[in-house]
Amino acid sequence: MMIDLHVHTNCSDGTLTPSELVKRAALKEVTTVAITDHDTIAGNAEALEEGARLGVEVIPGVEVSIKIGEVGVHLLGYGLDFTTPRGLAAFNRLALAREERLVRMVSRLNELGAPITSKEVKQLAGGEVIGRLHIAKVMVRRGFVPNLQAAFTQYLGKRGLAYVDRERLTPIGAIEVIRGMGGVAVMAHPGVLERELGEFPEEVVKELQELGMGGIESYYSRHSEEQTDAFNELAAKLWLFTTGGSDFHSPNPDGIELGRGYGDMRVPESCLFNLKEAIAKTRN
Repeated sequence: MMIDLHVHTNCSDGTLTPSELVKRAALKEVTTVAITDHDTIAGNAEALEEGARLGVEVIPGVEVSIKIGEVGVHLLGYGLDFTTPRGLAAFNRLALAREERLVRMVSRLNELGAPITSKEVKQLAGGEVIGRLHIAKVMVRRGFVPNLQAAFTQYLGKRGLAYVDRERLTPIGAIEVIRGMGGVAVMAHPGVLERELGEFPEEVVKELQELGMGGIESYYSRHSEEQTDAFNELAAKLWLFTTGGSDFHSPNPDGIELGRGYGDMRVPESCLFNLKEAIAKTRN
């Protein structure tokens, strides 16, 4: 049994359609996947349909960005009823905010001499959510920068000349939306946060737990064994459940694979059991 509770489709910044991703999961003998696209729930229905056809269990989900003070955190939402009016309204607002952000960033780039248009970026993105990566790819295609790294370093990164910050749900707002859709909230890839800050902010976990967050993603492609052990210990201390996933975005022989991460990641069956138990408690 192979489990992957953190994957992305082309509805956000992945390259496979939801159906293609589920087919790849079946090919790679991944029995359960959770669709966790950034700030959109658009891919869940298609993935569920394909999962039912192929015998792959699909857990509807999402990944949203929030801030605790100046600390940026990603939350995974699992077990979502993606037809609830409140949830649809919240993610529709985020989609509109991303659209406005795109227009503002493209406008700044035009002022800096980059000959790109919002239409080009939308056509390249193809999916529901447009991000900075799509803008960067158009910049490279048009020859304004030599590569994606240059696009982010000079223009689209947080200190870049054309950067515009994204609109986020508040921490309580994000958790309330997830729980209001019948789901549970989990802190994504805490090791990434630890690397960015130089130390892990345990107080952030406690604050989010007080707001209703139920778990932490201990098993992750970029976590070391030591980090995984540390996050499992923290979860046990705080009575949080643990989850895990690859953060798969695209088929790449040298990159992250579904269910396996960089080759040696395995999400224990107990994670899936505890996640389902938490979702059932929320719905009851």
